[in-house]
Amino acid sequence: MADLIALFALAVLFGGMVFFAAILAPLVFTRLPGEVAGGFIRAVFPVYYLFVLINAALAAVALAFDLPIDAAVMAAVAALTLWLRQGLMPRINRLSDAVKAGDASAKPGFDAGHRLSVILNMAQMLVVAAVLARWALV
Repeated sequence: MADLIALFALAVLFGGMVFFAAILAPLVFTRLPGEVAGGFIRAVFPVYYLFVLINAALAAVALAFDLPIDAAVMAAVAALTLWLRQGLMPRINRLSDAVKAGDASAKPGFDAGHRLSVILNMAQMLVVAAVLARWALV
């Protein structure tokens, strides 16, 4: 049963991450006006990170007995997601608000935070893909 839970959590997690990065985010920014798109994405990110956190944690628990290294990797994905959601995302939002209010000095911090969040999200996606592929080969 744990095998099925692990497979489900990993597949749903990877599919959701790919959908968000490849479909949802580009579609929002190409089809909606900038201010609306930014507000929509700001509202979606906490839900997205919660989705990643729950599925990564579920996969970690389900993998713990058979594949402890993979379980630890998924626990690290969950922990990083918690920091992204509770630490980096609020900082990026504050900097974005400051830029919109005319504080040009906040722009480099926003750009760096945004870039870091994109890099970490892509790294997490690759890690989840690797764990899913490894699980499928076991």
